[in-house]
Amino acid sequence: MSNTGKSLEGARSRSQIVVLFICLIVFIMLLFVNFAYLSTQSNYDKQYIGHAGELRVLSQRIAKNATEAAAGKAAAFKLLADARNDFDTRWQYLKKGDKNTGLPAAPDAVSDELKAVQTDWENLRKSTDVILAREQTVLSLHQVAATLAETIPQLQIESEKVVDILLQTRAPASQVALAQRQSLLAERILGAVNTVLSGDETAVQAADAFGRDASQFGRVLNGMLEGNATLKIAQVEDRDARARLAEIAELFQFVSGSVDEILETSPELLEVREAAGSIFNLSQTLLDEASVLANSFEHMAGGRAVYSYAGYMLGLLALASIILIGLVMVRETNRQLRETAEKNERNQNAIMRLLDEIEDLADGNLTVAASVTEDFTGAIADSINYSIDQLRELVSTINLTAEQVFGAVKDTQTTATQLAAASEHQALQIAAASNAIHDMATSIDQVSANASESVAVAERSVTIANKGNEVVHNTITGMDNIREQIQDTSKRIKRLGESSQEIGDIVSLIDDIADQTNILALNAAIQASMAGDAGRGFAVVADEVQRLAERSSSATKQIETLVRAIQNDTNEAVISMEQTTAEVVRGARLAQDAGVALEEIEGVSKILAALVESITNAAQQQAALGQQIS
Repeated sequence: MSNTGKSLEGARSRSQIVVLFICLIVFIMLLFVNFAYLSTQSNYDKQYIGHAGELRVLSQRIAKNATEAAAGKAAAFKLLADARNDFDTRWQYLKKGDKNTGLPAAPDAVSDELKAVQTDWENLRKSTDVILAREQTVLSLHQVAATLAETIPQLQIESEKVVDILLQTRAPASQVALAQRQSLLAERILGAVNTVLSGDETAVQAADAFGRDASQFGRVLNGMLEGNATLKIAQVEDRDARARLAEIAELFQFVSGSVDEILETSPELLEVREAAGSIFNLSQTLLDEASVLANSFEHMAGGRAVYSYAGYMLGLLALASIILIGLVMVRETNRQLRETAEKNERNQNAIMRLLDEIEDLADGNLTVAASVTEDFTGAIADSINYSIDQLRELVSTINLTAEQVFGAVKDTQTTATQLAAASEHQALQIAAASNAIHDMATSIDQVSANASESVAVAERSVTIANKGNEVVHNTITGMDNIREQIQDTSKRIKRLGESSQEIGDIVSLIDDIADQTNILALNAAIQASMAGDAGRGFAVVADEVQRLAERSSSATKQIETLVRAIQNDTNEAVISMEQTTAEVVRGARLAQDAGVALEEIEGVSKILAALVESITNAAQQQAALGQQIS
């Protein structure tokens, strides 16, 4: 596949991932909104149902407390007030909402049920208010009744004792009958009080009867103590009987003092009893209506199941988006792995080809040439070829310079040999000067000519030595250039190693992506298993994604092994370049040593030229002297 096709495929994969991520974000946002709405409404429904359920309980609690309050239980009044207030508070929550919890008013869907409860609650509240408003009256009346319930039996006992005393003293039968009738009146008074407290329809008549009987009891008691001609009651004369009658009179003072209070408050007690009865009747109706209201709230809450299904669908869509993202990422990862593997293989082949081509260079073969290709090793091969060419030219220059130096030295040696022979011949001629002065002059002329040539040869040796020294300096400069080129090549190979390291980092990143994909696949499998049968298909896809992630991880490890091999080969190439650099440095040192030797040769040649010039001058002087002598 061409680079353009690979780029298009990568761009298409990235576009797919972006679209899937956008879909995933949208699904998650919708899921969050749906969850928030469903959670809020569920909370509202729980509060509605809770308030409606409490209304049911409170309706029965109000009825129970109202009955007990009407019966005179002091604690029941507080419980009744608390139940009424609690009922009213919860009712207001349903009607107008609760600002503290953010609960809105009940929806219009239950308006009919609310109206039904509203009507009965208003009636029940009025009856409750009646009972609570009569609290002191009811408690006071029941307190009086309790006291009477304790006092009247004592009156009966004392009256019976009076009857016994009168019978023992043989009192008139009329007095005994009156005493016995007092006991019956006391019993009737107690019964009337209980009837008044019961609050039934005979309570008013019982209150009137209580007043009449109490008045009659008091008149008879007073007549028995003091006598009453109008009622034809004779005064009791017996001292013990009078003492008992005095005790009865003392006990009866409370009864007579309570008559007015009972007569005045009995109508209010009747109202309380009627209110309690009304509450009892309304409580059952209110219970039924509150139950209907609670059922309506529960039905309304059940109607929101569609939002739960929508949440499940959004969750499945989000899961599908995650799975698709994983699949696209795995596909893109595999594509990148293939491209990386192909690129690494090309790089590996290029490196091996370059190493094979420059292998003979380590053995000193300067005829090799690295192939310049379009791979990343092309620039390296070009630099190596340039370095080899420079090195080849430098070696050729060194060889040529060495040959020139050798020729110059050989010429100098020949000239010196000739000069030695001429000097020896001159010595012989000088020894025979006395015999052939004319021959000496001729020989001196020849020596002078030869000495002139020696001067010219010596000067040419100096010139050649200077040139050789310059060539050596150029050789050293070329060696330094070669060393810099090799160092630059070594740096490039090191950068190749660093690129291999970056490839290793990319492979590690791909390995991390494969691990993350594996985790995502595992989470998708868990979500699919939680979804039950609906997520079974997604579980299969999640397993496939997990297997793909494991294969990607395995391929990544293989690529990591190849990258390490490339790094090892690169390090060996760097070491080879460093060794080559060391050899070039050693060659530069040898060339420098040759330059030093040439400088010494140049110095010796200069000294030799000076000596030859001195000899020439001396020979010329000898020739002139010989001519003068001749």
